[in-house]
Amino acid sequence: MTIRILTAALASVTMAAALVVPASAETIKPLDGGSVSLGELSGVAYYTAEPKGYRVVVTLARTETSRAMRVEAVLANGQSVILSTPQELGGTADAIEISRTGDTVAVNRPRPSITREAAAQK
Repeated sequence: MTIRILTAALASVTMAAALVVPASAETIKPLDGGSVSLGELSGVAYYTAEPKGYRVVVTLARTETSRAMRVEAVLANGQSVILSTPQELGGTADAIEISRTGDTVAVNRPRPSITREAAAQK
């Protein structure tokens, strides 16, 4: 995955964040990973406490033998990050939202919503 593609994906995640309403949540504990799934991608999410916030780490792969992708974000109280995979044009993105409220970190499966995507310019 190139930096350009990752940048475009993160821009898409940021734009989609304002349009998502959480449906259900599963809390995770520090250093104790929880399972996550994004369509064909699956993996684990965990966090560690740091002075600037909680560092959330998500590792995803298509299969156990394929190369994994890792996303990290430091979340202060009240912040969240959304990871999503695009679908067919007009389809609903498959997404998870990881949010921090106080000392609790939760993984939510957002309700389907309109997804806007950004494309990187060459």
